[in-house]
Amino acid sequence: MPDDLFRMAEAAARRLRVSRSELYARAIAEYLKLQQDNAITERLNDVYSRRPAKLDSGLHRAQLKSLEKDVW
Repeated sequence: MPDDLFRMAEAAARRLRVSRSELYARAIAEYLKLQQDNAITERLNDVYSRRPAKLDSGLHRAQLKSLEKDVW
């Protein structure tokens, strides 16, 4: 591990009042959750990219009309 990263981890652990091991465990858990979330997003993108999205023309007109009423 690079020295500067180690020092930043040490400082963060002191600030959070946790052990270095606890800090690393939290960081790894967060990283793995992010990776899992990204994998889910990639799978959903793959599923939804297989077919072009089609919207009923009446529904599309209704959505556009509702936007005109809103103040952005």
